[in-house]
Order: sequence, then structure tokens, then C-alpha cells
Amino acid sequence: MNILGIESSCDETGVALVSWAGAQRPRLLSQALHTQASMHEAYGGVVPELASRDHIRRVLPLAEQVLREAALGRDAVDLVAYTRGPGLAGALLVGAGTAVALAAALGVPALGVHHLEGHLLSPFLAEEAALAFPFVALLVSGGHTQLMRVEGVGRYALMGETIDDAAGEAFDKSAKLLGLGYPGGPALSRLAEAGDDARHPLPRPLLHSGDLDFSFAGLKTAVMLKARQAATPQDRADLAAAAQAAIVDVLVAKSLRALRESGLRRLVVAGGVGANRRLREQLVAGAAGLGGQVHFPPLALCTDNGAMIALAAALRLQAGLEQGGSAGAFDVQPRWPLASL
Repeated sequence: MNILGIESSCDETGVALVSWAGAQRPRLLSQALHTQASMHEAYGGVVPELASRDHIRRVLPLAEQVLREAALGRDAVDLVAYTRGPGLAGALLVGAGTAVALAAALGVPALGVHHLEGHLLSPFLAEEAALAFPFVALLVSGGHTQLMRVEGVGRYALMGETIDDAAGEAFDKSAKLLGLGYPGGPALSRLAEAGDDARHPLPRPLLHSGDLDFSFAGLKTAVMLKARQAATPQDRADLAAAAQAAIVDVLVAKSLRALRESGLRRLVVAGGVGANRRLREQLVAGAAGLGGQVHFPPLALCTDNGAMIALAAALRLQAGLEQGGSAGAFDVQPRWPLASL
């Protein structure tokens, strides 16, 4: 079975083709991704209407590109998967409408997939990964920061989440305060390499709260106050390093606590912030101290992409599951808790 996956939840249009053969691990045949970062940079963030219009322009050419690179025709597609939610309503509607229409034209089913489920399962696309259920998942991006206990496909229990802002937003807003533009997370991490993370003491919100919840709003405020006094390039580099260290320290501490409390020794890290080098290094070292192992998706699949959507569809079918609504239905859920699956 060849599954065409379409991701359009925010500012990246992703299309991919995944092959699934029964009990075997799904295999990525080809993928294409267009990011809108340069278009939204002038506004300092994603403009939903512009994002939706760009998805309309990109999605079908990307689908044609994916099929061409896989050396397959349209008749080779057996199922079209799309991001049903959560995300920007207009952006989701473009992907859903395209997927359902394309599936109808080809005479194949369409399947809506949860965006975070795609991220959570994406490490299964890493060829070298010996990943198996159950595990703890850290879902960390610009819109989400959650810890989940994962017993299997569709079997998710929320362990903790942010009570205000996501870690990725804290990265981006801290970068903006330092004049680094949009998207700011990667730029802040690059600047932090030249900084001293001990020079500017910053809070670690909820670090000792005794639970698995997160909070990053107060940290953003602390960075704002420090940024007003950052007069030199070195000041800015030091503050970038301090902000990154504060965010990473909280993520690592909570993730390791989740492993200890659950008794599990496998940790999956997914979402755009999962590409951060400092976070990866500290999680790997911390998990090793507990006798555990950390699994990441390939770096190219940390951000939003169509491959994770096609993969999630394949694994749901493999587990005998479909979406929360009727197959092929044209609907989206801008707000959709993963635990509801």
C-alpha cells in the first residue's frame, strides 16, 4: 500500500509518499516540503490568511513532485492521509479539501490524522531506530509542550503539559526580543554558541513543582527585562545562551522525572525543538544515567512534514484504527487534544 501524506497545519506544506507492507515497518519513498518562513518574516510571525493561500499554490505541485521522484503514477496511490488537526483552521482546510478531493478522484480512501500523533510516531521512520512500545514522549514545538505515556498506536495518556506558552514559542519570542527575526528558535541557538549561559541568571519555571507541567511565560518576561540592558553583541550572545539553557534545563528535568515516575526507559522526542543540539545532548546523557535510551526522528523530519502524516496513517491502519470520524469525511479540528484519541 502506498500512502500519500499531506501536512498543512501551519506554515509548511509537506507532501510525502510512504509504502506500507503489512507487518513490515513503513518505508519513506519520497517527500517534498515548502516552508513559508521567508514570507512571514516581515510580519514577525505566521499570518494565517497568507499561510492558507500559499498552501493552495503549493500542495498539488508538491504532490506531483513526490510521485515523480518515486517514479510512480497517480494510480499507485492507495490512500491519501492529511492533517485533520490541530492547527490553523484555514490551513487545515486546504490540506483536508485537497486530500479528500484527490482521494475521490482516484477512488481511494482519505484518512484524517492528528498532527501530534504524526510527530510522536515519526521516530519510526529512522532506519536505525530499534524503537518499541511503550515509551514516554516529549512533544515539544512552537505550539505544544507535552509529556505523554504511549502504550501503542492510539493509546496515549497525558502526563504533563504547559500551562501557558510552549517551549518553541519561548525560543522564538526570546529571539525576537534579541532582534533575531523569525523564525527565531534556530537563530537563538546559533547565537547561544558564542555566549556564556551563566552570565545572566534566569528562572527555571516549575522546575521544582513536583509535577510534570511546564510554564514558559515568566521566562519570556525575564528575557525581555534582561534584553533591555543587552548593549553589546556579547551581551546578546550571553543572554541567548542563558535563555536556551533555562528552557533546556526544564525540558530535561521534567522528561527524566517522567521516565522515573513511569518506570519506562525509552524516551521519544518529537517536534521542531527536538532538533536543538543542547537538548539532544542533555537528554541522551540524562537518560543514559537512568539506564534509558532516547529516540529522535531524523533531523529533516523534526519540523512539520508530510512523511509523519503518511506514517501515522500507516501505523493506525496496521493497528486496526481509523480516525475519530467517518473515513473520507471533509472536516478539521483546529483544537484537538491528543489524549482524546
